[in-house]
Amino acid sequence: MESSGDTAPLQSSPTATSPPQPPATATVVLSPCAACKILRRRCVDRCVLAPYFPPTDPHKFATAHRVFGASNIIKLLQELPEEQRADAVSSMVYEAAARARDPVYGSAGAICQLQRQVDGLKAQLARAQAELAAARAHHAQLVALLCTVEMAAAPHGAYGSGSGGGSQLAAGPGDAAPVDGLYVVDAGTGGDGIMQTGTGHVVWADEPLWT
Repeated sequence: MESSGDTAPLQSSPTATSPPQPPATATVVLSPCAACKILRRRCVDRCVLAPYFPPTDPHKFATAHRVFGASNIIKLLQELPEEQRADAVSSMVYEAAARARDPVYGSAGAICQLQRQVDGLKAQLARAQAELAAARAHHAQLVALLCTVEMAAAPHGAYGSGSGGGSQLAAGPGDAAPVDGLYVVDAGTGGDGIMQTGTGHVVWADEPLWT
């Protein structure tokens, strides 16, 4: 039985016959590390120098390579565990930089210079502490002297302004004896005669000063 003319012939799907296309992969271009770039060699995937000498800091490897050499650096890193390699690289770079500044002593010269500075600062600290102790001792002596002077001056003021009968024991030769005292020693008779003062007149008393 023939098909009608308006019926389109069956066509196979292109996906059924064409092979599947592989997924597109991103092309990753790995830049060689600074060590391999300076050494002009191909930087492999597991380069032992790549994690510690990035291509952005070529001076770091150049400094270490100038003193230790590439073979010694690689050998040292291979003998150490990975957690200690970063510290070893930092030590080598520091030592190489110090050796460039001081070819004779290297980092030992920098350590000696820092040690001298520490000793000088310790001496200055000791002198400052000694001066502080001397200043404190001098201050304590001044405070003790001031307290002694105040204690020595306090009885004179209280003795001169007594609140008893208002008598003044330290009187000059021209001062008159007060009339409100009980006994007054006659200086003209050598101290043997005693004048007893009353309310307004002076009478002699033959009795001694003490009873």
